[in-house]
Amino acid sequence: MTFLKSISVIAATAIAIGTAASAETRVTYKSAKAGSSYYQMAVQLAEAMKAGTGGDVSVTVEESQGSVQNVMEVRARGGDYVFTTPPALIGLAQNGKAMFEGKSDPSFGEIRALFPIPSLTMHFVMSEASGVKSFADMEGKTILLGSGSFGAREGAKYLGLFGLEDKVTLADSELSNAVNALKNGQIDGFVTAGSYPAPNVIEAAASTGVTVMSLDADQIALTKRTQLTIPAGTYAGQSQDITTTSLPVVAYTTAKMDEDTAYLLTKTYWENKADMAGDAAWWAGVSVDMLSNITSQIHPGAIRYYKEVGATLSDAHM
Repeated sequence: MTFLKSISVIAATAIAIGTAASAETRVTYKSAKAGSSYYQMAVQLAEAMKAGTGGDVSVTVEESQGSVQNVMEVRARGGDYVFTTPPALIGLAQNGKAMFEGKSDPSFGEIRALFPIPSLTMHFVMSEASGVKSFADMEGKTILLGSGSFGAREGAKYLGLFGLEDKVTLADSELSNAVNALKNGQIDGFVTAGSYPAPNVIEAAASTGVTVMSLDADQIALTKRTQLTIPAGTYAGQSQDITTTSLPVVAYTTAKMDEDTAYLLTKTYWENKADMAGDAAWWAGVSVDMLSNITSQIHPGAIRYYKEVGATLSDAHM
């Protein structure tokens, strides 16, 4: 081989290696605290993206302190950022209301939806030892809400709505400590918002024995949330359906993400959802019909996929 041919081969090899390296799409996915159902979903989704693209998509999962933080980080993130939050928070951020009052930022207007994921499901989990069978029975008990998450805020709201705000003791601890604290008798119960079956509730039910509280029709009406039924047998010792509330959750990115990447992520998600449901039941409840829960714009790359499969989109999505 001549010198010039050798140089040509080396150059061609370098180009091939460079092309292969650049073919990998790297994404940061931020969802929830470690130990929560949404963190577990994030790990599953990362594995599905890798498997579904033959390694062309690499997803790094980051622990989060909650949906509000996820939205706020849009201000400093690039086109590789994917995060989860309820659609309602996007509207609040874009209009500078509630927890986003005085914190408006043009980047909030660049948020774009990709696909729905399992809904947040409220769980009021009480130990069998506490003897609590109704919300009225919670008076005088110690409850762990955690801090910073939707579940913590929603749990505090429900305690107020149900007349328990000053009648329970709130434990000063993080939700990640809930199961151990329940086992050790340091708390009587905890509140978590994660799609069922929630890992921390599974662990608590299997190791300690728990009662997951049902809400009646009047309580659900007070919350102004969507009613949801957790089927009997979902958790150890659960002989009856549990009636509770839920909140839709969606995976978002921003307009900084290029169209091809958004298309690839969305297509891979839907084409691998059935496989994910084989490993975790919560994915089975997600359907394309849940696009109706998205109240803001969908990324053009995701829209391309939805048009290919004939999904129904609204004018607000465009």
